[in-house]
Amino acid sequence: MQLRPILLAIGIMTVLLGAAMIPCALMDVADKRPEAHVFAVSSFGSIFIGICLWVMARGGDQRTGQREAFLLTVLVWVFLPAIASIPFLASGMSLTDSFFECISGLTTTGATVLTGLDDMPRGLLLWRAILQWFGGIGIIVTAIAILPQLRVGGMQLFELESSDMSGKFLPRVADIAAYLGFTYLLISMLCAFLYSLAGMNWFDAITHSMTTMSAGGYSTHDLSFGYFNDTNAPYVATVFMFIAGLPQSLLAMLLLQGRIMPMLRDPQPRLYLAIAVTLSLIIVAYHEAVVDPRIFETAAHAFKDALFNIISVMTGTGYASAPYDTWGEPVMAIFLAATFVGGCAGSAACGLKMFRLEITAKAIVAYSQRMTMPHRRAPVRYAGKTVDEETLQSVMVFVFLYLTTFLLAAALLSLCGLDAMTAISGAATSVSNVGPGLGPIIGPSGTFQTLPDAAKWICAIAMLLGRLEFVAVFVVLTRRFWRG
Repeated sequence: MQLRPILLAIGIMTVLLGAAMIPCALMDVADKRPEAHVFAVSSFGSIFIGICLWVMARGGDQRTGQREAFLLTVLVWVFLPAIASIPFLASGMSLTDSFFECISGLTTTGATVLTGLDDMPRGLLLWRAILQWFGGIGIIVTAIAILPQLRVGGMQLFELESSDMSGKFLPRVADIAAYLGFTYLLISMLCAFLYSLAGMNWFDAITHSMTTMSAGGYSTHDLSFGYFNDTNAPYVATVFMFIAGLPQSLLAMLLLQGRIMPMLRDPQPRLYLAIAVTLSLIIVAYHEAVVDPRIFETAAHAFKDALFNIISVMTGTGYASAPYDTWGEPVMAIFLAATFVGGCAGSAACGLKMFRLEITAKAIVAYSQRMTMPHRRAPVRYAGKTVDEETLQSVMVFVFLYLTTFLLAAALLSLCGLDAMTAISGAATSVSNVGPGLGPIIGPSGTFQTLPDAAKWICAIAMLLGRLEFVAVFVVLTRRFWRG
């Protein structure tokens, strides 16, 4: 196994992460905060570590194969949260809380252990937003350039090039990252501009644009988006959260090349929109027909809040404009189901993803037809093409690992002393990288702060597994992988 290219990639990303701490230091200096030195020292230390890894990796054989790509994918998402937690540790937070906050940020989960956000140093709030923005583009590049090549979870359906992993793999990933990164930056800037027009100050507009486009959900206020309910910001957020859940490669084609047909031909956006609208309408219908006294003044108000929060949970953004866990038990069940759904493949969104839901449903139908008529050929088709057995098996393995990890995490959280609702929703929100769960403890009005340390580590591991789509982590943990 070639370790040099792995160290090189981690070194470069550590330097970038260290450089990203500089604006946070400048923000605290501008605000005359006594904590300004925290980010300055953390930045210097991170850049130094990154340069050391960079120097160690110079020269030698830089060729990479599948084993190196698997290991790099896992190590990046373990090592970077450890580096990113340095400012939190220096600010007095415990190791558990610091790592939890950072892995939640970089995986764009959005679960937090922090309270009193309105009074926190703006440098620390900016750092949380940068972590999610940085993690968002990393997730997109991983989903588009790496996971399809590793044939993880059916992602081979979205291969951009040949699946040959030999040769200079990292430069190819860098090219894709540059192409997607420009699109990501462009949409983020547009989102910030519209947030400012909608009533946010410039700081809130920038930080929330970062956490919206990354489908992250960190806010600068304890009330999350409830703080902005008297402005037009929720309308902007609804649109851009939906955009964050679309395939980013198709968005790049649309914005940079003017090609709209790839987006229209892809079945994912249509299913994505249909599920979001349908679930929102069910919530509105339930409210209008059953709930008394009414929570919302009008059906239009109910649809606005329902659509905002459904898209937020589906994409894994995790913003909350209202305490939706108080809208009734049937509505809580809908939100729990939406936690698993996710967005489109190749986006910053989380969950099972649209293409897997469609393929799984069609596979069940095809299997049922074969049971009743054994001699009938019933191929599974997706986007007009027949899904081969390898891809179908990959999707089924992913769904199995997803559900197994969720059930195991829920069981372990219950053993930590959490009630059933907190354990189940905590496992679901961690595996699906959503953020808030359900109930009074970790619901949209709560945080993960009061959870035992063991529960926080279980959630952190579940976040990592969910973000890396399970298979990559389990492959690295096998003996065969290390034996070559």
